[in-house]
Amino acid sequence: MRKASRQKRAALAEIVFERLSAVEPAPKGELDYVNPFTLLVAVVLSAQATDAGVNKATRSLFAVANTPQKMAALGEEALAGRIKTIGLYRSKARHVIALSRAIVDQHGGETPRDRAALEALPGVGRKTANVVLNTAFGEPTIAVDTHVFRVANRLGIAPGKTPREVEDELMRVVPERFLPHAHHWLILHGRYVCKARKPLCGACVLVDVCPYEPKTVAASPRDNASAA
Repeated sequence: MRKASRQKRAALAEIVFERLSAVEPAPKGELDYVNPFTLLVAVVLSAQATDAGVNKATRSLFAVANTPQKMAALGEEALAGRIKTIGLYRSKARHVIALSRAIVDQHGGETPRDRAALEALPGVGRKTANVVLNTAFGEPTIAVDTHVFRVANRLGIAPGKTPREVEDELMRVVPERFLPHAHHWLILHGRYVCKARKPLCGACVLVDVCPYEPKTVAASPRDNASAA
């Protein structure tokens, strides 16, 4: 399929976000957190893990360690024991303790609001930084996870072969008024409707404007909600 012009993709993006915002006017991420630091930790822990699984582990963790000072004092072994139900928990514990110490030593204990500073922290990449900047600090960034990547390519609004290509194109075509919530809308749409293996096209509010083939038909976007 020939890639549509940016002007046409921008026009489609306008329709996409108008409809997604009508369905869910105030979308929110599904990771639990109490401040920018705990959000950062939750996102680091969520790599190759479900939000529900992370929330189960962090509920008790954040009750005792909700600042970088407390997290660093907890130590790697104690942290590993608290998050052992999460995949790759040992390496994640190492990263979380290291980033906690870095925030204390280099940023006075305050989670940085700067992309470069965030990405310089152990275990923090561009996607994680984008989530924190957007969700904790209200910056108009778009975090491209597997759901956003899939939905943006299927809809054709931001085709790309890498997450960065998709992110850059989304930043060009998403109307400014939708940027604060754009990645949440795309994540939720990808998680519950535009699924990887069997998209629920029959229940999709975008089915008439989506060029993706083959489409499927299903009764409800909440059917098999736990499926990828």
